[in-house]
Amino acid sequence: MADPSSYRPASGTIPDAPGVYRFRDPTGRVIYVGKAKSLRSRLNSYFGDLWQLHQRTQQMVTTAASVDWVTVSSEVEALQLEYLWIKEYDPRFNVRYRDDKSYPYLAVTLDEEFPRLQVMRGAKRKGVRYFGPYSHAWAIRETLDLLLRVFPARTCSAGVFKQSAHVGRPCLLGDIGKCSAPCVGRIDESGHRAIVEEFCDFMAGRTDTMVRRLDREMHAAAEALEFERAARLRDDVAALRRAMEKQTVVLGDGTDADVVAFAEDPLEAAVQVFHVRGGRVRGQRGWVVEKVEELTTGDLVHHFCTQVYGPEQGETDVPRELLVPELPPDAAALADWLSTRRGSRVTLRVPQRGDKRALLETVARNAGEALTRHKLRRASDLTTRSQALEEIAEALGLSTAPLRVECVDVSQIQGTDVVASLVVFEDGLPRKSEYRRFAVRGATDDLSAVAEVFRRRFARGRSATTDPVPGADPVPGADPVSGAGPAPVDAIDPQTGRPRRFAYPPQLIVVDGGAPQVRAAAGVLAELGIDDVALCGLAKRLEEVWLPGDDYPVVLPRTSEGLYLLQRIRDEAHRFAITYHRQRRSKRMVVSGLDQVPGLGEVRRKALLRHFGSVRRLATASVEEIVAVPGIGRRTAETIVAALAGSPQSTADRT
Repeated sequence: MADPSSYRPASGTIPDAPGVYRFRDPTGRVIYVGKAKSLRSRLNSYFGDLWQLHQRTQQMVTTAASVDWVTVSSEVEALQLEYLWIKEYDPRFNVRYRDDKSYPYLAVTLDEEFPRLQVMRGAKRKGVRYFGPYSHAWAIRETLDLLLRVFPARTCSAGVFKQSAHVGRPCLLGDIGKCSAPCVGRIDESGHRAIVEEFCDFMAGRTDTMVRRLDREMHAAAEALEFERAARLRDDVAALRRAMEKQTVVLGDGTDADVVAFAEDPLEAAVQVFHVRGGRVRGQRGWVVEKVEELTTGDLVHHFCTQVYGPEQGETDVPRELLVPELPPDAAALADWLSTRRGSRVTLRVPQRGDKRALLETVARNAGEALTRHKLRRASDLTTRSQALEEIAEALGLSTAPLRVECVDVSQIQGTDVVASLVVFEDGLPRKSEYRRFAVRGATDDLSAVAEVFRRRFARGRSATTDPVPGADPVPGADPVSGAGPAPVDAIDPQTGRPRRFAYPPQLIVVDGGAPQVRAAAGVLAELGIDDVALCGLAKRLEEVWLPGDDYPVVLPRTSEGLYLLQRIRDEAHRFAITYHRQRRSKRMVVSGLDQVPGLGEVRRKALLRHFGSVRRLATASVEEIVAVPGIGRRTAETIVAALAGSPQSTADRT
């Protein structure tokens, strides 16, 4: 492992100018490429305190043996050079937007004498018009099957085309009317190209015009008593409408845009992009990428644009508009670079309202689900879960794998509505019936809240297993949950026959946080005399594992199954705590307008809300309407009206 100080550039030699830099390993291979508005500021950040760097950045700077750079005149030039170097060197530590397959496109070979409609993958070529990408090739073939009766263009390969021309007989599609059979001269080159151009217009979004034209022709044929032609046109219109139903309009202005959203954790990010052409979603793509350093959402947008849109992918793949969740710091330079790729102006926007905002939220939900599926793919396999538990035991120095793991997380906003969650995982899987949530009172910060939660959890667990239970019968056999030997006879509730709350202690308890939170929890365990439960903390920033009394954290490998399991447990505790916190906060906000009414207790507040449905409707009610609620007198009703009339909430509700 190299010491970064051994190859740190001499002070004052790094220019304060925009440029692109390369880190190389001892063999001279480029392992990381980056760009910076100020090379001096960016490169100096890599040679500071090693423990303050992101885990992957630590690995990169200790793997590298040298660094060099090239200065440029502008950020746009830096973007271009960064893109070229990433494509040339394929650095192992750069964020890579790669999935395990190439996505299919619907291609129209306009450069041929008789253009062909086909499914095509791989690199784009000139003279071919592409529609997509689509998620599946069958989706393209299904759409083509509907449209060929309206646009009977050629779909056969060159070999089949030549064979049909040689024998003078069309293929099956020509016989059933789904091909105009240019191979046998049923239509000339100009006529066939006109069919293909109409097909391209339809796929480009000009659908309503075509449907209206066919509808007019259908009615004209019916009036002229050409009923067979009218019936065929009727079926053509129905086929077009079925094809349009498969491509629902999501943007009413008919814009061409790519909608990009991310879901991320400290080590990985899932990206989803919806390709919208002519206001309709033409395709969708997704990746899960590794985060090389501490990246903001804007940084992820930058990496996405520079890697996904490139010269070899064709200018048609760069849309007029990119809808993103956050603009990168170099948004103006990035827009100029994309405009160069497209050949016309490209705009980067963060939608604030309307259809575009709603579509961005939909894409974000897809990204979140993709990241969840990526993580759960590991949890669904028994062998993987066993490996994860063994790795955790080895990293924490446990004698056996922790089959029961609990995790505590605290949620608050500046000391208000302080709540905490406790989630339970058994054999690597969540046991939701054992989840607990705590309303923490008297806590001033996260540390005191953690201490209170640990005290309540283990004090109750001890009382459940040590207090005598009159009339309880012994329960033989091993503990079915933890497998840690016979269960205490008092752990079973004699009334229900089920385990009491907190009856079974965990082998490992995790706290969401770093060294301070671990110290607070360890103090409570020592105070209660508990020494048979392992404790650790998982810090969010660098995903470090902290143990009680250690000055330095345990850093698990980035690809460790144990780290993935700890992350999942921590994230589940965070989700459960946040949900409870939001519930309490919204409940407090709902009744806050009634709290200031003197003499109005909880029972009558609930009766009022039950009768009127909300504080907003109550604030607009008259005294007579309020008196109609059982238990509310006229004087109390007048007090309520006066209080709500002057409350900020009621004023806001009326506006």
